[in-house]
Amino acid sequence: MADSLEQLYQQVILDHSRQRHGAGDLETFDGESFQVNPTCGDEVTLKVQLSSDAEGVRIASLGWEGQGCSISQASLSVLHDLVDGRSVEEVEELDALFRELMHGRGQPLDDEKLERLDDASAFVGVAKYPARIKCALLGWMALRDALVQARS
Repeated sequence: MADSLEQLYQQVILDHSRQRHGAGDLETFDGESFQVNPTCGDEVTLKVQLSSDAEGVRIASLGWEGQGCSISQASLSVLHDLVDGRSVEEVEELDALFRELMHGRGQPLDDEKLERLDDASAFVGVAKYPARIKCALLGWMALRDALVQARS
């Protein structure tokens, strides 16, 4: 059973690396971040546009352009799907959960946390390889930085 789950997770990563959700430039944006993984050369420019409503500040749109390995590109695609349209508060919670997953050395989080991460939970296997963790976190670092810029 564990092997079939790992294969499913690998397929999710491959699918997202091929069909990159949210890939593309934003002409109008509130925050922008360029990040490079010096270990392997993966890079991303991520832009975010915010909006405000009665419930608070949320991500109105998110776009990114990047190049790199399938893990970094898939992580950006998953990140887009997970945070687009959500409140900044929710995004910060999801960022913390994804970081927890990446620092778990391949140990899955509890079911409730995995469910909140949706396709991002597929990266649990990546966390077994310290050299690949930076690849998976690249887009999340860019998002965090872009949000800081957008809110200042």
